[in-house]
Amino acid sequence: MNDQKIAFSFRFVISFLFVLVVIPFLPLLISRRWSWWEAWVYAIGNILGFAASRVLAARQHPDLLVERSRFLQNADAKPWDRLLSPLVGVGSGLVPLAAGLDELLGWSPAFGMPEKIISLALILAGYVLASYALIENRFFSGMVRIQTERGHKVVSSGPYRWMRHPGYAGGALSFLATPFFLNSSWALIPAVLITIIVVIRTYLEDRTLQAELEGYGDYASRVRFRLIPGIW
Repeated sequence: MNDQKIAFSFRFVISFLFVLVVIPFLPLLISRRWSWWEAWVYAIGNILGFAASRVLAARQHPDLLVERSRFLQNADAKPWDRLLSPLVGVGSGLVPLAAGLDELLGWSPAFGMPEKIISLALILAGYVLASYALIENRFFSGMVRIQTERGHKVVSSGPYRWMRHPGYAGGALSFLATPFFLNSSWALIPAVLITIIVVIRTYLEDRTLQAELEGYGDYASRVRFRLIPGIW
C-alpha cells in the first residue's frame, strides 16, 4: 500500500510540474526564440497565476487540493467526464504548442500592439475569474461528480452570483485570447476546439447538478446563465 501511495505521489508530482512549468514554456522551448517577450510574459503569468491560485485555495479550503489531486481516481466520476476532462487538459497544452510551432516556422504574421494589449487583458481577466471560482468553491473538483463524502452543496457566492460555471468561463476566455497575444492564427484552431469541449462539459455538468445536487435547481432559477451573462 505504501508503495502504491509513493508511486501515485510521484506520478502526481511529475504531472504537476509538467502543467506548472513545461506547458507554459512550450512556445519558447519549441521556437527557441529567447527574445520573444510575449512568450516570456505568457509563461511567467501562467506559473504565477497557477501557483497563487492554488496557495490561496489551499488556505481557504485545505482539502480542495487533495480532492483535485485525485484526478481520474474517483470511481463515482461521470463516465463522460473521464473523456472530456483529459481532453481539456490536453487541449490547453495544444494552444501554446501550436503557437511555438507557428513562431518557429513563420506561418502567421504578427498581430499589432493594440490586439496584444487587449488579448493580454483578456487572458488576465480569465485567470482572475477562474482563480476566483477555484478559491470560492470548496467543491471545485477536477472531475464532475457529486462529492457526497465531502458534504457537497451549492456554492452561490463570489463569481457564482453572476454565472453558474465561472471557472469554465475564465478558462475559455484565456484560451481564446492566447493566440492573439502569441501572434498565432493557427493556435486559434485548438483554442476554438477546446472551447467547444468546455461548452459541452458545462452543459453536461449543469444537467448533472440539476438532477443530482440538492438545491441546484433553485440556484439555477436565480442565476440563469451558465457561461456568458445575458447569453447562455
